Amino acid sequence: MAVHAHPDDESSKGAATTARYAAEGVDVLIVTCTGGERGDILNPQYPPFDGTPEQMGEIRRVEMANAAAALGVRQQWLGFVDSGLPEGDPLPPLPEGCFGLLPLEEASAPLVQAVREFRPHVMTTYDPTGGYPHPDHIMTHRVAFEAFHAAGDPERYRDRGEPWTPSKLYYNHGFSMKRLRTVHEAMLARGLESPFGEWVASRAAKEMPEREVTTLVPVADFFEQRDAALRAHATQIDPDGFFFGIPRDLEREIWPWDEYELAESRVPTTLPEDDLFAGLRG
Repeated sequence: MAVHAHPDDESSKGAATTARYAAEGVDVLIVTCTGGERGDILNPQYPPFDGTPEQMGEIRRVEMANAAAALGVRQQWLGFVDSGLPEGDPLPPLPEGCFGLLPLEEASAPLVQAVREFRPHVMTTYDPTGGYPHPDHIMTHRVAFEAFHAAGDPERYRDRGEPWTPSKLYYNHGFSMKRLRTVHEAMLARGLESPFGEWVASRAAKEMPEREVTTLVPVADFFEQRDAALRAHATQIDPDGFFFGIPRDLEREIWPWDEYELAESRVPTTLPEDDLFAGLRG
């Protein structure tokens, strides 16, 4: 079970991993916490849009269905409302009723139910920072962490199904600085323009603490499915943009993995790993 904040996050973080495991016969479920209703149009090639958040949500549901089909996975909505990304100094308050403002148990209850119904052995989500400081990403970490720990406890969320205890919890690290620097240097060495140049050189990147990567999942054979899922999110992903700036043959050679941090394991395993199911197969 991969728990994400918005439609498109599942395609930019760990998508090749979910495609790989689905192709191997693993039952994979993407859980999307919000509908992405307040997402901006980030693809400059997308036609102008002046509709309502509800209309944007309808568009993104279709995009999500197409992305899930490209990855070969199942997908479930939790039904919460996108908080939007606040901008300004000082930051404006979040909109009333949005995902980022909900009490933890209210936001976690449907995910606990989804865990008890789907019964995953492995869960993936974001680290405590959210990967970046979007309120929905931070809340997604909180509810996934809560569900991982509470779903197996019969005394908690009693009206949300029969208890189930997942075995492993991972955090996605799709944009680690090690990966960005490695690919950036490989691009320059081949005389190519790197899409990561400004970021790698920035002060923020130099000061960003690196979280531990414990698990590198080989996924080079599933870049095509990942890319198709990305393109399915036409409101968000520029087909000529950042995500497609690395030649795929170079990526297969230099960085053929998805990265994860093993946050918790209830089964014995040895680090580093190359499989999210290490310790569970047998």
